Amino acid sequence: MDSIIGRRRLLGAGLAATALPRLAAAQGAVDWPTRPIRLIVPYPPAGGTDVISREVGHRIASATGWTIVIENRPGAGGNIGLDVVAKSDPDGHTIGMGQAANLAINPSLYRRMPFDPLTDLAPVSTVAQQPNVLVVRKDAPWADLNALVEDAKRRPGALTVGHSGAGTTGHLSGEMFALRASINLVVVPYVGAAPVLTDMLGGRIDMFFANPLAARGTLESGAVRPLAVTSPARMRAMPDVPTVAELGYPGYEAVNWTGLVVPARTPMPVIMRINQVVRGVLEHPAVVARLAAEGSEPMGSSPEEFHAFLRTEHKKWGDVVRESKIQLG
Repeated sequence: MDSIIGRRRLLGAGLAATALPRLAAAQGAVDWPTRPIRLIVPYPPAGGTDVISREVGHRIASATGWTIVIENRPGAGGNIGLDVVAKSDPDGHTIGMGQAANLAINPSLYRRMPFDPLTDLAPVSTVAQQPNVLVVRKDAPWADLNALVEDAKRRPGALTVGHSGAGTTGHLSGEMFALRASINLVVVPYVGAAPVLTDMLGGRIDMFFANPLAARGTLESGAVRPLAVTSPARMRAMPDVPTVAELGYPGYEAVNWTGLVVPARTPMPVIMRINQVVRGVLEHPAVVARLAAEGSEPMGSSPEEFHAFLRTEHKKWGDVVRESKIQLG
């Protein structure tokens, strides 16, 4: 489903103060754009990636007067949409909202990829990051993460962990934790977060590395308890919940992230112009607040920083996939 974010005026003095200096610095770089820009979202409408994409697209249009067309191209864990980007003309009029799954995890998870994220796409900027939160039902017998690990070691293969989709960061968060803690968990796949939570509340599975937004209702009602978050630092939205790393697993980090990419060979002046506008947009208070409501935080970067980060993520998730012996397709 396509939608158009049309030409709008700047919204608020905050955006004018942050985005315009960067935009002005980039204005003379290249005569671009010359037509509407497609922003490819490789997931269905109304999902987390789609919400972030529409917010960022709306703010870019407001800051610049560009016409941004949101185009949802879901399927194959995000591969279909980003393949459209990879095979588009490298003129800056097609941008993709990539994610940890399709840019860093899928290359190790799938036997065949329709594109190579490192050579067929050019990084523009990271956009946002979102940790997972390890939840158990309210009457679970483990007071904390260490108690859960001790139980898992006493009863190898007795505890179950659900996930909402193969290859998601929620799935691999659990796989990575089992490897780091040297425990044997039975992994139970689902399609979507709702059935995972339903089965956990019904006592059919023990734990879930959940998207904070998906688990928010059950967390607020007290139906589930958070044991830890997977980010390197505590979440601003859950300051009392410790990180996995601080509970005895230093270096453990498993966050979902989004980032803008364009076809390889897109001119660098175009990439830098998009980068400067996006980084300004990510500083807008309304964008920060909207991301916080989704359990996310802004994560702007230079193209070079994104490239280095992507290589690090490739290795990290590739190691987890290989050690866990997971493969799809």
